[in-house]
Amino acid sequence: MSQELTGTPVVSLRERVKSPPAQALIDSYYAPAVAAGIRFQFEAEMRIHLAHAVMLGERAIVGRPDVARILEVLAELRAAGPSALSIDYRQEDLYSYIERFIVERLGPETGGRLHTGRSRNDLHTTSWRLALRARLLDLLDVVGRVRRTLVELVERHVDTVMPGYTHTQHAQPISLGYYLLSASDLVERDFRRLAAALDSADHSPLGSGALSTTGFPIDRELTARLLGFQGLVEVAYDGVAIRDDLQEAVAALAVMMTGVSRVATDLQTWNTMEFGFVELDDAFSSVSSIMPQKKNPQGLEHVKAVAGMAIGTLNTVLACAKNTALADVNDGVSAPNAPALETIERVTKALLVLDGTLRTLSVRPEVMRRAAEIGFGTATELADIIVRETGLSFRMAHNIVGRVVRETIEAGKTAAEIVSADLDAAAMALFDRPLAIPAEVVRKALDPAENLKTRSVTGGPAPERMAEMLVRRRATLAQDLDAIAAVRRRVAAADAELDAAVLRALAAAGPGGGADRRGGQQHGNS
Repeated sequence: MSQELTGTPVVSLRERVKSPPAQALIDSYYAPAVAAGIRFQFEAEMRIHLAHAVMLGERAIVGRPDVARILEVLAELRAAGPSALSIDYRQEDLYSYIERFIVERLGPETGGRLHTGRSRNDLHTTSWRLALRARLLDLLDVVGRVRRTLVELVERHVDTVMPGYTHTQHAQPISLGYYLLSASDLVERDFRRLAAALDSADHSPLGSGALSTTGFPIDRELTARLLGFQGLVEVAYDGVAIRDDLQEAVAALAVMMTGVSRVATDLQTWNTMEFGFVELDDAFSSVSSIMPQKKNPQGLEHVKAVAGMAIGTLNTVLACAKNTALADVNDGVSAPNAPALETIERVTKALLVLDGTLRTLSVRPEVMRRAAEIGFGTATELADIIVRETGLSFRMAHNIVGRVVRETIEAGKTAAEIVSADLDAAAMALFDRPLAIPAEVVRKALDPAENLKTRSVTGGPAPERMAEMLVRRRATLAQDLDAIAAVRRRVAAADAELDAAVLRALAAAGPGGGADRRGGQQHGNS
């Protein structure tokens, strides 16, 4: 319904300027900003409008009949969705079209009252925080799912012996479960970093106004509660000028995906024919258009690509704010909102790909164990055995074993073929004394599985230590998931409270209090 047809006076946000916005500005700024607002902010803004209107009525800043009419129009728009708005992209944000919709329905004297006691500055930062909070909750659910998958895989592979690597060379024997436990702990810390970012975002700037609150007696605590926030961004200037909540979230995202990408790189390497440690499920693989033998690790490659996007988004978010005055909400601070939320959504989906890849991964324990046996990762334990059996210093034992390894490789043999006589020969050549270590002792030292059993100090891969660590990891995971579920319950309870508050406000207006929408016929305060 146009203003010309209804005779409603025109209310515009551009009265300060004489000309409409330049088409170049519309194309580059306004149109993308409105599109991003429709995608990310509409539902958040509608909740904010409802909460603010309820508060205006509760504090008697706006009369209850006007509040009731505003609430009815807001409910109508919320139900219809953004498609009900007449958008020409000549206004710079979604809010401008929502306000125009309300004024067209109710007239400027009633419809124009909704914006009492607030600014687009605090409205926008609040709506973006709500959008960020929602996506962080979704992301944390998926990160928790990946943690659970990793813990389950750890339990399954405590005894799956494999080579551990440093500098891409065989280092010491470990288990696949031990490797995955380190990955699980990494993702656990990522979860905590994201949960901390959620905590930072979970505070309401609403009521900050343009930068110094307002002279109207608003109730910021009420609107914060109705929007499900745990508290306020207390200082109004902080609430509208500083967006480190977004920066913190994207930083945690980039750190997480950097670590995830490293794990994906290992799995992709182990998926090669040269290693053959694991094989990706067909559902997470692709094929070649020309080479019929190819089975490409598409899932892992996709995860690594999204990791690059996360790192790039962090650069974008920080670069936009760099050299931007610590004042007001300007494009340098608000521009990264949409790309940041888009990246969070992409990461959330990519982590589901990672989770599926992990859950369906085929592991080849015999190949892993054989690689650990024929490599020289047991050399450290062999040196330790010499120290324990003979009393030689570790450096002397290191020299002996190093010589034996060199000679074994030169002879074209594997670590499994080293015998006690080889140690004696090296010890005689270096220190003019034999070692006389029993053959069974040497055999155990060269057995990768036995190596694991000896690593029983805190944090080692010995099965008994692994069992203890898994108990703690499961308990921590349960606590973390409960904490996120509690935030969701709080938000859901706030939604229910807001709905109830809207109904109370409508009832308080009395019979027919919100029925007249002909343009301010019943606009007086009460």
